[in-house]
Amino acid sequence: MSFYLDHVAAFAASCTFDDLPHSVVERTKLVMADCIGAIVGGSVEPEMQTLSSRWAGGTGIGPATVIGTNRKSDPAKAALLNGTAGTFLEMDEGNQFCKGHPGMHTFPAAMAWAQDNVVSGREMLTAIAVGYEVGARVGIATNLRMSMHPHGTWGTICAAVGVARLAKFDAGQMKQVLNVSSNLSLATSRRTMLEGGTVRNLFTGVSNQMGVLAHDLVMSEFTGEHDGIGNVFGKVVSDEFDPTAMTKNLGTHWEIARNYFKLHSCCRFNHAALDALEKIVNSNAGTLLISKIDKIDVDTYFLAAELDDRNPKNTLAGKFSVPFAIATTLVNGSSDVASFTWDAIRNNTIQSLAQRVSVRDDPEMSAKLPDLRPASVKIIMKDGTVFTADTQTNRGDWRDPYSSDELAAKYHRLTARAWQPDCAGEIYDTVIGLEDLASIKILGDKMHRAGCHETG
Repeated sequence: MSFYLDHVAAFAASCTFDDLPHSVVERTKLVMADCIGAIVGGSVEPEMQTLSSRWAGGTGIGPATVIGTNRKSDPAKAALLNGTAGTFLEMDEGNQFCKGHPGMHTFPAAMAWAQDNVVSGREMLTAIAVGYEVGARVGIATNLRMSMHPHGTWGTICAAVGVARLAKFDAGQMKQVLNVSSNLSLATSRRTMLEGGTVRNLFTGVSNQMGVLAHDLVMSEFTGEHDGIGNVFGKVVSDEFDPTAMTKNLGTHWEIARNYFKLHSCCRFNHAALDALEKIVNSNAGTLLISKIDKIDVDTYFLAAELDDRNPKNTLAGKFSVPFAIATTLVNGSSDVASFTWDAIRNNTIQSLAQRVSVRDDPEMSAKLPDLRPASVKIIMKDGTVFTADTQTNRGDWRDPYSSDELAAKYHRLTARAWQPDCAGEIYDTVIGLEDLASIKILGDKMHRAGCHETG
């Protein structure tokens, strides 16, 4: 039943900046700034520095900035490198209803392509909002196999639609993009995140690269199947696809308006427990001594309970471990990037505490998905004292959002890993005022210049 494709294609091709509600425009700017922060922060990780050097060599040749570095490359390579860097720290925004990260699957491809073309700030905002919307709706309409990681699947559609919108594709071309890009998604393994397989960080980058490629394929008159989305996401990676979810309130209900932002530098499934832990710590400052803790019990929903590895082998595995996240947050007094480094993984105090954290699946909590993300944390001290707290929703989501000041502070903490503060501030202000920007090349050039300066 491909009736929905014409509707979605027409929407994606015809939506303009003036069709975006003010709240959607403002949220899209925050998503873009958040993506930039996550990309810059991830760009300094050793694996990313090596990959960027191998792929963009030296200062690189091409129009598109490899964000966080002094390199430029062709749009497809830049899209891959930036999308990969953006997932490295687990700080990228997401959407709990599509169970993924539409922003980071849209922005790198659109940003890279825009720097080689004539694109205004308003056109960029429209492309990001539309690409996010269409891809997220595929995620909502689909029940991916539990063995699959959601990165690199429907996110390819986010990237492809974003680029196609910038290219001003008509409805017919947009329909081809939907059908072509759906067949460029990856066969992603969920085990990568549980075992610390860092190839997982490439999934988002490859989706962005494929988004650029999908544009070129359609321009070269390649074609897809009759209903690529319905077939791939209803019969290949899933046995369930609801086409009505693709069109219900399309253009009036925007998924980007109910996204979430992250301040904990780890998998979103950890956040409910960490939010509950924060309540305990804030209420018992000075009395909760790590050396006096006997054990910690966490009850939560099944997706989070799956993250029960007490001995993560590397930083990625640590980000997907509730026991480690609880232990490192308590020891370091923070759940920021520094708490999920190799030094933290090797810290004996953290390792010892993680062994005393138990995680259990609570069916009643699991039944509250996707609207709520609950958890309960109980800390039992050696003297028998018990500290408890629970949460129903995660801070940073649409029910309990972070303030713009909190998100700006996060951006500056992440960009400080590679950019000088004045450069980072200028770029942030440019994004927040993007509707007045004549050309996205200006933003790209600012990010390239920022990467040419050493941090203090």
